[in-house]
Amino acid sequence: MGTPHNEAAAGAFAKTVLMPGDPLRAAFIAETFLQDARLVNNVRGVQGWTGTYEGVPVSVMASGMGMPSIGIYSHELFHCYDVDNIIRVGSAGALSPKLKLRDIVIGQGACTDSDYAHQYELPGTFAPIADFTLLETAVAQARRLGVEPAVGNLFSSDVFYNKAGRTLDWGAMGVLAIEMESAALYCNAAEAGKRALTICTISDSLVTGEELPPADRQTTFTQMMEIALKVAVEMAGRKD
Repeated sequence: MGTPHNEAAAGAFAKTVLMPGDPLRAAFIAETFLQDARLVNNVRGVQGWTGTYEGVPVSVMASGMGMPSIGIYSHELFHCYDVDNIIRVGSAGALSPKLKLRDIVIGQGACTDSDYAHQYELPGTFAPIADFTLLETAVAQARRLGVEPAVGNLFSSDVFYNKAGRTLDWGAMGVLAIEMESAALYCNAAEAGKRALTICTISDSLVTGEELPPADRQTTFTQMMEIALKVAVEMAGRKD
């Protein structure tokens, strides 16, 4: 077993994998929340860990930045390691004035400026959306933890430093926040017949210009992590 990007043995990953972008955030989740966590992949420093949470096997693995990167790692997890559920846990920039720093956003859909879906040669435009079972489970778990998440469209962009300067136009269409991975993840899940969801924490606002420091993004976004872990536990008890 193994791929050019993943040295893990067959069966090393749990059925549900949390995917932060940052390898340091993956290590933080493993060390903070998982029991008996073991490093199962470290190719290119993209750490993958497996342990248990509330007695349920759960894995966490970094995705890197951008759709090409998460496209590789999620494809391999779905197709080579028989993972059923991938929950992206990442940061996002607010496009809605209603969102504040540290708010939780769950991506019901992912608009994009990427041509990632072109590979499927569909006669039209594919709309990348989250799995509804993961989505409704995450909303319920968030509310049990006292969190009321914002649920709606994300904008997955291929460009971080956007020279056109029109990113806020997406906010005018009701898009909640911008990030760089979800559309590819949702496409890969659809193609594989698997489940995917993005849960983000607002790290900065394109509306107000506020932002959190990088250290906070690595280690303090614990609410979204706990929500995702509770979802993993609930999914382990499902029969479908």
